[in-house]
Amino acid sequence: MVDFGTQEENNRRKKIANEWWKKGTEAMSRQNWDFAIEMFGNAVQFFPEFMNYRQALRGVEEKKYGNNKTGARMVFLKVNSLRSRVKKARTAKDWAEMDKAAEEGLTLNPWDGQFNHDVGECCRERGFEEVATWAYEKAVQSEPENKTFLLSLADIYEQRGNYQGAVGIYQRLAKLEPLNGSYRSKITQLGASQTIDRGGYEKAKDTQEVKRGYEHDRLTKAEEADGPGMSVEADLQRQIRKEPENVGHYVKLAEYYRKEGKFAEQAEILKKGLEVSSDPNLREQWEDVEILLTKRQLEQLRDAADKGDANSKAKASELAKELIAREVDVLTRRIDRYPADLKIKFELAERYFRLKKYSQAIPLYQQAANDPRHEATVLVNLGKCFLAESRNDLARRQFEKAVSKLNFQDTPDPYKECHYILARLYEQSKDNTKAENHYNEVLAVDYSYKDTRERLEKIQGAAG
Repeated sequence: MVDFGTQEENNRRKKIANEWWKKGTEAMSRQNWDFAIEMFGNAVQFFPEFMNYRQALRGVEEKKYGNNKTGARMVFLKVNSLRSRVKKARTAKDWAEMDKAAEEGLTLNPWDGQFNHDVGECCRERGFEEVATWAYEKAVQSEPENKTFLLSLADIYEQRGNYQGAVGIYQRLAKLEPLNGSYRSKITQLGASQTIDRGGYEKAKDTQEVKRGYEHDRLTKAEEADGPGMSVEADLQRQIRKEPENVGHYVKLAEYYRKEGKFAEQAEILKKGLEVSSDPNLREQWEDVEILLTKRQLEQLRDAADKGDANSKAKASELAKELIAREVDVLTRRIDRYPADLKIKFELAERYFRLKKYSQAIPLYQQAANDPRHEATVLVNLGKCFLAESRNDLARRQFEKAVSKLNFQDTPDPYKECHYILARLYEQSKDNTKAENHYNEVLAVDYSYKDTRERLEKIQGAAG
């Protein structure tokens, strides 16, 4: 439970919320749904972290609409302003306002998956994990194949230690995307987390466990613990020595190292596991942690270079080349394994784009454009690729598609760049009316963007 202030203030909130709750209960007994919704809604606003108020509110909302699963008539005409409020509050990170707007949306349609997910998101940000979990579950009930909703639910299940629940969600995701190997890897990881937690290695519940935790910290500094049950690391190493052919032991120890932030040790034990097994999931985990370690090394070199170390600057340049070459190699092999995974294709296209290998990036971007998560970025970068290949007509077509999907609030830099490039292309083709329109779109949000003002004045001057 999140503390909103002093104990006195919290008690005051509880007392006021309870009064609203009583009035709502009385209205519910008389089937006065509108008044019950108002009262329970007030209780939720005064004490938003209390699950019972949320559940009661949603229950009477559903009864008001006779459990029709669609809510109010012509509801789609009424919710757009509320969705805009939610979006604005999310951008401002005003989680209380976002919560309020989403709950108002649910009074119109309590089965709306997006509004339920919005409640889950803002409650999670506010620290109301129990309410957030319930709201995510409601969202998934409404849209059982929505991958965003499923991932949010799996993530909070994992955060709260419900590994079995998280595994179940990832299994559902794997059925929706059978070629997405990341879900199978996550299932393996969660299995290891469940084993570690079940062993009591991370969550102390009483003073004896706290004492054992202290002893664990002391023992893991030594070469090996005195005996079983005193160190998770030593126990898992002992299991590997006992059954070196059992890949599961390597996975569990690697997961332990990951949760401890010991990524070098994680990479080392995964590499040892690969010596006894050719399991592709194990290889992918090893590749991922190796890339992570390389990125961290690169950050350290760049930090040193920023402080004037010329040697670090040269090393950083070489390591950056090695890193992107490694990423290209890894992503290329993963596309062979998961040919329908658009996210991997997007990531590989991004690497080719940075390497200025535009002809190789283009077909990957074209396929990745079918993924709505990256559509706008893909279209902009496709346009840039075609520009680099001197295919201006194709470039303009991509930028025209992209500009309709961009807005300044969410993506300010791509928004300005896309309008600016379109203006330049239209200016080049002597279509000054369209060029002027796009230059004006840029100036409306950034009056000093590049040479936009000078170019617009030149066009207007030529027009007389």
